[in-house]
Amino acid sequence: MTRVAVSSDLLRWARERAGLPIEDLIGRFPKLAAWERGELSPTFNQLESFAKATHVPFGYLFLPEPPDLPMPIPDFRTLGNRQPGAVSPDLLDTIYAMQRRQAWLREERLDGDAEPLAFVGSARLSDDPGAVGREMRRLLGLGDGWTTRVRTWQEAVSALRAAIEEQGIIAVINGIVGNDTHRRLNVEEFRGFALTDDLAPLVFVNSADAKSAQMFTLAHELAHLWLGAEGAGLSGFPGIFPDGGRVETFCDRAAAEFLVPAAELRALWPQVKRDASPFESLASAFKVSPIVSGRRAMDLGLTDRAAFFDFYDAYVQREKRQKTQGVGGGSFYNNQNLRVGRLFALQVMRAAKEGRIGFKDAYDLTGLHGGTFQEYASRLGVDLP
Repeated sequence: MTRVAVSSDLLRWARERAGLPIEDLIGRFPKLAAWERGELSPTFNQLESFAKATHVPFGYLFLPEPPDLPMPIPDFRTLGNRQPGAVSPDLLDTIYAMQRRQAWLREERLDGDAEPLAFVGSARLSDDPGAVGREMRRLLGLGDGWTTRVRTWQEAVSALRAAIEEQGIIAVINGIVGNDTHRRLNVEEFRGFALTDDLAPLVFVNSADAKSAQMFTLAHELAHLWLGAEGAGLSGFPGIFPDGGRVETFCDRAAAEFLVPAAELRALWPQVKRDASPFESLASAFKVSPIVSGRRAMDLGLTDRAAFFDFYDAYVQREKRQKTQGVGGGSFYNNQNLRVGRLFALQVMRAAKEGRIGFKDAYDLTGLHGGTFQEYASRLGVDLP
């Protein structure tokens, strides 16, 4: 049996980069500990299987030392959820997939002589973030009290995503890599990112987060697009006071005004301030998390810091005791409206139907193949040959 000489450091790097303890792989690779100690080498087939299990390109395992894989976009994450030098393969593969989609749509729109989207890069960090939040709302056509007309956080997220797509923005909400339910995205690593482009802007929200938190991330990433090139990047903001610099602070404040306008909150506050849980009453009205509504009330001087932080500490402890939400479930094809995005899917399907793109490329761009692609197209009203 021919064995392959490979660096034990590379094997350990691949496993740790994937966030896998050795116990998770020992069933498939009983000799893994010996491989990592350099006492034994794997066979070629074993090495191929190991590369797939750790989501590392096979060729990387033949390098003389572990490669430095930099983040492909600016990193605005706060220090609390960033590991210096560590980027999971799940996050990298997600970013790369979104960059491919964006690049394709940009070329598609260039070929169609599309006009640049004026709102991308229309704001500066020196602008009033509140004014930017109000302009975002105006452009999306979301009037006062729009969240009170939807019943649930899920409906609010769907309505907001649809309004964003109407402006030509690719809006993806997904908690796994593509459609691979075995590769769940870690909300502790990132909450979302924005890829700015004046023809094909894209926002991505990690749906492993709570629905109410997804609302804030969606608005936050939208604000990144308004900043243009200086707003492109990865967001984390695990706490209530972003420390990712001026960009994150700006987008945080713009998103707060977008979702919880000061005028609406001040008008509603007298009705809820004596409730047993006023911040949760506000959260229900605006379809945001109670942390966001409470923080907003504190910033506007409607409640004092002590009251807010007492609530904040209790709420965080309660969240920690609750069981972590799953990211699966629901109709597979309905999920594609979030994971692929209805706007993007329709563009790809029409291009495939008209022969401007091959079906293999269409499958690769959407992550859907054969009959699955055909069925989703049919559900979107596109008859494919």
